[in-house]
Amino acid sequence: MGRSGTSALTRVLSLCGATLPAGMMGADEINQRGYWEPRASLLLNRSILERRGSAWWDPSLRVLEEGAFTPAERSAATADIAAYLRSLPDAPLLVIKDLQIVVLWEMWFEAARQAGLDVAVVIAVRHPQEVIASLGKATGASPELASALWLKGNLLAERQSRGVPRVFVEYTQLLENWRREVKRISTALEIELRAEDESAVDEFLTPDLRRNRDSGPVIDRFGAGWMSAVYEAMRTAALDGPPDAATLDRVFEAYRASEHDFRLALEDARGHSNSLTARLLRPSLMKPVLEVVAMAHRRKGTWA
Repeated sequence: MGRSGTSALTRVLSLCGATLPAGMMGADEINQRGYWEPRASLLLNRSILERRGSAWWDPSLRVLEEGAFTPAERSAATADIAAYLRSLPDAPLLVIKDLQIVVLWEMWFEAARQAGLDVAVVIAVRHPQEVIASLGKATGASPELASALWLKGNLLAERQSRGVPRVFVEYTQLLENWRREVKRISTALEIELRAEDESAVDEFLTPDLRRNRDSGPVIDRFGAGWMSAVYEAMRTAALDGPPDAATLDRVFEAYRASEHDFRLALEDARGHSNSLTARLLRPSLMKPVLEVVAMAHRRKGTWA
């Protein structure tokens, strides 16, 4: 999930031996130390999602629904991703940060297999109120949208990574003791991570990276305790405990069902609002029409 410390985590991994792709998203006013996210994958994933009417700011699960992609579309997108992966440096350990992968994971995992790469996942965990505040400042997203995106991102990151080596890293723990967290990652994924220059990591990973701080209770939205339950499960995993799969599955299924039904209802409502009938039924036009109808009924009975 964006604003969860993924940029800092990716940079630390790269300073500890993982190779980054070329062509990074550079620093800007929102992220002054860089995103460490390859522009090519960002544009590739965005084009795939856009063709399905989605984007990173879409809280829906529409692209995960059956039939969202035809077999031909899925095959073509997977081939494009595989071609990108084959273009990466020939290195023993690559690190790719792209937050859109969580909804396109099947294509990316299959593309990695086609490219001869093994997949392992590092999941950044951060208090939802910090993420919501950070995303609001960065993009202007409302707390409601940011909350839905936090839920979607965390649920999918956990759910879609169950079949591969993975490790959870809490942002605050990374800032407090990056050496310990890098060792955890190295052990969990059975990879070699070692900083050639530890001072470079220390200089990069300073406390001011955490501009939004919140250790209070999680604000649960959407009339359910979804966010607090998911954060507790993810935080437990970041402390090397087993994530509560039953709770995460329950929240995911509830989110999916609610999101699907509300999405269809809202799309239907927008369709009615934009219809010719709705335009003809504007109050300014309807008033004289209703008066004529009332007169035709001689203003008697139900038209009195």
